[in-house]
Amino acid sequence: MPLVTTKEMFEKAYKGGYAIGAFNINNMEIIQGITRAAKKLNAPVILQCSAGARKYASHDYLVAMVKAAAEETGLPIALHLDHGPDFETCKSCIDGGFTSVMIDGSSLPYEENIALTKKVVDYAHAHGVTVEGELGTLAGVEDEVNVSAEDASYTKPEQVEDFVTRTGVDSLAIAIGTSHGAYKFKPGQKPQLRFDILEEIEKRLPGFPIVLHGASSVNQEHIKIINEFGGEMPDAIGIPEDMLRKAASMAVCKVNVDSDIRIAMTAALRKHFAENPKHFDPRQYLTPARELIQEVVEHKIDVVFGSTGAAK
Repeated sequence: MPLVTTKEMFEKAYKGGYAIGAFNINNMEIIQGITRAAKKLNAPVILQCSAGARKYASHDYLVAMVKAAAEETGLPIALHLDHGPDFETCKSCIDGGFTSVMIDGSSLPYEENIALTKKVVDYAHAHGVTVEGELGTLAGVEDEVNVSAEDASYTKPEQVEDFVTRTGVDSLAIAIGTSHGAYKFKPGQKPQLRFDILEEIEKRLPGFPIVLHGASSVNQEHIKIINEFGGEMPDAIGIPEDMLRKAASMAVCKVNVDSDIRIAMTAALRKHFAENPKHFDPRQYLTPARELIQEVVEHKIDVVFGSTGAAK
């Protein structure tokens, strides 16, 4: 099956009260772990990569592997650019086979964000590619994204109609309390999503797909495994899964997951090498890593996002 855009995916997700998992990819094993989970549960999926991932793995390699996954699974799979930093990067992805791009102008003044986003939308739509924009800024660190807690800001519901109308974006990432990276909250701080903001945005943009970034839950068992075998990861508190499920039942049609996959892969590798110190064959240590990634993604699709069986 050829790669698809997010348009039909989101229309079905909004009506069905579920969300599509958008999982960050960096290599073959991660792609396989994600798509094997999606195939097992017959779920649509978005494979996304950052500008950093494109530099690491090469644009052409990533596109070829994702196309191979779509062909092998027969699933509706979209290839998405996560946090496109500028028009040139978005254009390169559009020209190079991506079916969806995000232009992140959230750190710019409002009018500059609109101008940049519209420029990307005009080019993308002329080439049959969908676009995600962003209003509000999430705290945290992930690849090129680095925003301090002091500079983070919630999305203003009164701006969303104007932004969507003037830019023509196909989906909108908002800030309602999630944050990038694993270390989301200070000890004792209770994670809380601003559902009041989400509800107000849903009223102002009925039927319009909303996106949540920084939505990893951070599996505590995987953190313990990493620390047990020589890691030094501090306690990390992610977004409670019941909150994410509630958001997925509302206007949120796409939920981004990156840290959970990185942590799972690291946990599997550390455990394997601790138990098998003489292994040097990559197939021996990357197999359990791929399997744990699949396990994490299956849980997200089925329990958190509610998209099992949605690849019809």
